[in-house]
Amino acid sequence: MSQKKGRIVAVNGNMITVEFDTSVIQNEVAYAVIGDSKLKAEVIRVRGNRADLQVFEDTRGLTVGDITEFSGELLSIELAPGLLTKVFDGLQNPLPELAEECGFFLQRGKYLPALDVEKKWDFTPVAKPGDEVFAGSILGSVPEGIFQHKIMTPFDISGQWKVKSVAEKGTYTIEEIIAVIVSQKGEEQEVKMLRKWPVKIALNAYEERLRPLDPMATQCRIIDSFFPVSRGGTYCIPGPFGAGKTVLQQVTSRFADVDIVIIAACGERAGEVVETLREFPELDDPRTGKSLMDRTIIICNTSSMPVAAREASVYTAVTIAEYYRLMGLNVLMLPDSTSRWAQALREMSGRLEEIPGEEAFPAYLESIIASFYERAGVVRLHDGSTGAVTIGGTVSPAGGNFEEPVTQATLKVVGAFLGLSRERSDARRFPAIDPSESWSKYPNAVNEEQVTFAKSLLKKGNEVDQMMKVVGEEGTAIDDFIIYLKTEFLDAAYLQQDAFDVVDSSCSLERQKYVLNKIYNILKKEFDFQDKNIARSYFLELTQLFKNWNPCEWQSEEFKTAEQKVDEKLKS
Repeated sequence: MSQKKGRIVAVNGNMITVEFDTSVIQNEVAYAVIGDSKLKAEVIRVRGNRADLQVFEDTRGLTVGDITEFSGELLSIELAPGLLTKVFDGLQNPLPELAEECGFFLQRGKYLPALDVEKKWDFTPVAKPGDEVFAGSILGSVPEGIFQHKIMTPFDISGQWKVKSVAEKGTYTIEEIIAVIVSQKGEEQEVKMLRKWPVKIALNAYEERLRPLDPMATQCRIIDSFFPVSRGGTYCIPGPFGAGKTVLQQVTSRFADVDIVIIAACGERAGEVVETLREFPELDDPRTGKSLMDRTIIICNTSSMPVAAREASVYTAVTIAEYYRLMGLNVLMLPDSTSRWAQALREMSGRLEEIPGEEAFPAYLESIIASFYERAGVVRLHDGSTGAVTIGGTVSPAGGNFEEPVTQATLKVVGAFLGLSRERSDARRFPAIDPSESWSKYPNAVNEEQVTFAKSLLKKGNEVDQMMKVVGEEGTAIDDFIIYLKTEFLDAAYLQQDAFDVVDSSCSLERQKYVLNKIYNILKKEFDFQDKNIARSYFLELTQLFKNWNPCEWQSEEFKTAEQKVDEKLKS
């Protein structure tokens, strides 16, 4: 560690002001010394010979005159085999290992290595001496769970390099040298499995960035059919408290067509995070049949942890996601919630006494949110393969008001908006995605004509529903009432999905196409009902048929017979 030092001249909550007589850089890591402990901090502003630092711990006990040591390094994380299945805090401290040392209450100033430096990994080289390589080129691989963890050249080299030597097949620790590369100027650089990367600098060691056009199947019908998300795209899930944002994220993480899931619990309530930590190891992964935790990484920074670390937790998660993308894997990153991350930015901006923007958020809130979501995307790697990072963040607007700054700033940069409504969640219509407010810019994987017709019908049905609240059912024309019943049937049989049902919790794209086609054929029918009670009874029976039947058996003769009986009852 560098011996650059400074002295504290002011303490304001989690922010300290340090006076120094050496060089200090923005986002540099520093340590405030208090007794035998050193509290980790980050330089967030430099003015003359003074720097403002946000401390990632409780600053109780720090006084004017205390020493601060500057590391000379940017806020970085460790990238190497061993990340999968781990649970870290926002600064990449392994929480289970911390709990073993500290017990129930984490000690201030206690930091542990993120990865096991003594564990040996089975390395298999793929590069040979003399091979031409670039930043992020593959040198070899080691098995990590269900994946081959690719060992790459350093991400910060520029231009073309050559492999001078590479280790033979065998077992190595992440700190052992496994290759030596040389530049065109003759500069040599040793390569290890372990490398560090600044979290606020995007990992751009790829050949080309592509447009996100391929659908990412979430197996949630209302998302895949009506408001699709592309692999490598971005989407947000805003909604009031208790509307089901976290549950929707967890269901998506289990069934989405991705290789790796990274959950960033940014300022979430500790109870929800504990529930995630308990459930994920017990959940069966439908892709592998093993534990879902085998391909999951969790970054925890709960609302009871220091506020300053919330910002770091989001960047830590997206940097790990970019790292696995460079291996040709599809990664889904789920920050929950970006509103609490924005609240941390607001608190930091207030302590810096910056001119506030709307609702006291920093004036540069939109640019920060945009730069974060821009780190998603599909990329073509040097070997011709592709990898993707898809970001789906939740937003927790106060009172469910989508006009507040964080939601509006997010809407400007994401490709899909899955807005949850209090009305639908109170009516127990889950997932509570409001079809009248949500939208998506990504291409659809199911029949576009059928989806367009269904959306139009939902809009008409909502208008009839609003009218019925005024004039009542008796004042509604039979044709309008049938439109209302059709939308209720579509909502109950297709838009709603039981996350706890063995069959209904997931719905493949093939099944969605088949089911939507059957429902479309019913919705297109012209019904000649003379009595509203008969109409209601018919659609109720039809709804129960669709909801209670095992969708895997809808092509069976037994289902067709049951469906025919409902139609015969209508004719009689």
